[in-house]
Amino acid sequence: MKILIASDKFKGSLSATEVGQALQKGILKSKPNYEITIQPMADGGDGSIDLLQEFWQLQRHECTVNDPLFRPIQAVYYTNQKIAFIELSKASGLALLKKIEQNPLETTTLGTGELILDAYQKGFKQIKLFIGGSATNDAALGIASALGYTFFDKNKNILLPIGKNLIHVNSIVKSDLTKKINDLDIQVICDVNNPFFGNNGAAYTYARQKGADDTMINFLDNGLRHLHEIFKKSGFISVQNIAGAGAAGGVGGGMMAFFKARQIAGIDLFINLFDIENKIQEADLIVTGEGRLDSQSFDGKVVGGIHQIAQQYHKPLIIVCGQHLKNYSRIFDCPIYNIIDSAKSVEDAIENGADYLNEIGQVIISRF
Repeated sequence: MKILIASDKFKGSLSATEVGQALQKGILKSKPNYEITIQPMADGGDGSIDLLQEFWQLQRHECTVNDPLFRPIQAVYYTNQKIAFIELSKASGLALLKKIEQNPLETTTLGTGELILDAYQKGFKQIKLFIGGSATNDAALGIASALGYTFFDKNKNILLPIGKNLIHVNSIVKSDLTKKINDLDIQVICDVNNPFFGNNGAAYTYARQKGADDTMINFLDNGLRHLHEIFKKSGFISVQNIAGAGAAGGVGGGMMAFFKARQIAGIDLFINLFDIENKIQEADLIVTGEGRLDSQSFDGKVVGGIHQIAQQYHKPLIIVCGQHLKNYSRIFDCPIYNIIDSAKSVEDAIENGADYLNEIGQVIISRF
């Protein structure tokens, strides 16, 4: 029997590779003769470029940039002969901040822009920007500032590129640098489809997990609405209804407006890069998973993408996860195994995730 394990990471617990290895160990305990292929997956979220580096051995670059609170930090990106692979979370990620520091009114994507600038200055004209895991709600003002844009309020004062200043942007000025980088080909890779503002937009969907309360969320959403009007008045494209404009605190929409960036679904990128469709066709059983199964798992995430292809080729599918809050078995129409059902606590599930996946591997294969 041929089994394909194509899982995302279990965030805060195991990498995608470690998830696959833990499940493989359990399966082989019961069925040592089964043929198992592990294909770690990502969907554009944080950790995506590390997965690419693991398989492609890209060239590593490290430079000093600003973190989300304007402090110096060493951040990395990777390149091949033509393309720079840059991840927003390396310089502007939520994981870089202590809990008490998390506040999307005050954070910036400036450091991510500095990584892009460094790549451009080294001659890389194609940028693949992965925007998951952000600490920000600045609609890419920080990135744009690093690449030559300046933002002014109604009194002609220069604004810091942070979330609380979205509402104060009155005019946008390009520099010579901005004009020079018109030849940059930027692809924005993300794993969500939210609009720029509104009930399903950047602020209302994601700002709370970045440290915002209800008042701050409403303020940030109004800021995004205001900036969108400034975009239209300043000759930039209208981004509100473009899927993914609200990704990473509006970075998706900001990059499309400022740099005419193209947005692609991260899961589609990795499905193509890793030849997942052919691997699913060749397998007798597919196992996929992620740390937390929720409503977003259906839309642009690894589990949803693998599920769709498995259905297309009528392949049996099993989903494993750290936890899920609802019963999605009917929707996915396949067995779902949950670490939290066996663990003593969430902390136990995170700390001993590999052991629990090992046990799950033994259980799931008993069905086949």
